[in-house]
Amino acid sequence: MDDFYDFVDYLEMVDENLENIDVERIPRKYIRNLEDPLEKYNDDQFLKRYRFPKIIVMDKLSNLLGVHYTNNRGLSIPLILQLLTTLRFYATSNLQAVCGDLRGINQSTVSRIIKRVSDQIASHFGEHVKFPHTEAEWDVIKQKFFSIAGMPGVGGCIDCTHIKIQNPGGLNGEVFRNRKGWFSLNVQLVCGPQMEIQDLVVRWPGSYHDSFIFNASHACAVFSNSNNKLLLLGDNGYACKPYIFTPLLNPVINAEKNYNKAHIKTRNIVERVFGVWKRKFPCLRRGLANAPKTTVSIILACAVLYNLSLKLRLPEFDIVGENDDEVENVDENENEDVVGAAARKAYIIRHFN
Repeated sequence: MDDFYDFVDYLEMVDENLENIDVERIPRKYIRNLEDPLEKYNDDQFLKRYRFPKIIVMDKLSNLLGVHYTNNRGLSIPLILQLLTTLRFYATSNLQAVCGDLRGINQSTVSRIIKRVSDQIASHFGEHVKFPHTEAEWDVIKQKFFSIAGMPGVGGCIDCTHIKIQNPGGLNGEVFRNRKGWFSLNVQLVCGPQMEIQDLVVRWPGSYHDSFIFNASHACAVFSNSNNKLLLLGDNGYACKPYIFTPLLNPVINAEKNYNKAHIKTRNIVERVFGVWKRKFPCLRRGLANAPKTTVSIILACAVLYNLSLKLRLPEFDIVGENDDEVENVDENENEDVVGAAARKAYIIRHFN
C-alpha cells in the first residue's frame, strides 16, 4: 500500500514539473520529404536541368560554397540542395520553376538561397576570371589568336552585351533604359582565343556607351599600358586607338579588305562567347528581376561557372544566335582617333599589304 501512495506522489511531482516547462523552447521536429535530384534524374536529364554533371556538382562546385543557409524556422537546408536550387534558377530564371522542381522550399526561401549562393560563388571571381600575368602567357595568347586568321599581336577581343533587368526605380531608374527602350545593365566582356572570359565589367546602366565603359575599365589600363604592344579587337562602337583596333567602315584597297576579313573572323570569337554563355545560363538571356546587388552577383557567378566549365572541358550547349546587340551607327570621323588610325594603317601595310 505504501508503494502505491509513493507512486501517486511521483505522478503528482511529474505533473508539476511538466507545468513548469516552457513549451516554446522545445524545438520542433521537422521532416523534409524531398526527392533527391541526384537520384531522381539520370545523367542527361540532370545536365540539362543543372548545366553540370553530377560528379562536378558534388565535387568541384560544392567546394565554392562555405556557408550553410538556415531559414527562420531553424531547419537547415543541405548545402548540395542550396547549390542545386541556384543552378536551377540560372538555367530557368524562374523562381516558380525552381520551387516546382525542388518541392518543400517556398519562393522567399529560394530567393534568399540564390542571393547567398551567388554571393559566395562570385567571391571566387578573381581566381577564375583574370588576364595573363606573365609575358610568356601573353605570348601563348597572341599565338593562338594569330592561328585564327593571321592577325599578329592580338591579346583579346572586346564587346558589350545588354542583360535585361527590372526597372530599379528611384531618381536614377531611367538611366538604365537602353536605346532599345528596356532596362538593362551594359556588361563588358573581354575574351581569349579559347573562348575564355578574361575580364568582365558589371556596373554600368544600359544607357552608357560601350566606349565610355571601356575607358573606365581595368582592361583599358592593361592594354594601354602594355609593354608587349597587345592589341584588343573591338567593333565600331569603340574608338580606334593604338591598342584597340576596329574594322574599317569603307575598305578600298585589297590590304584593307584583307584586314577587315581577318578582323571580323578573329573578333567573332567574342560573339560566340556571348552565345554560349547565355545558352548555358538562360537567366542572362531572359532577364533578371532580382535586387540590383544580387543581379550583379548572379552575372559574376555565371562568369565563374562558365570559365570553370571550359577548364573542365564540359560539353557546350547549342548556341542560340550570337550577341544580338546591334552596333550603334557611328560616323567614322566621329569615333576616330588620329594616332589610332595611323597605327592601324601602319599595321595594315605591314601585315596585309
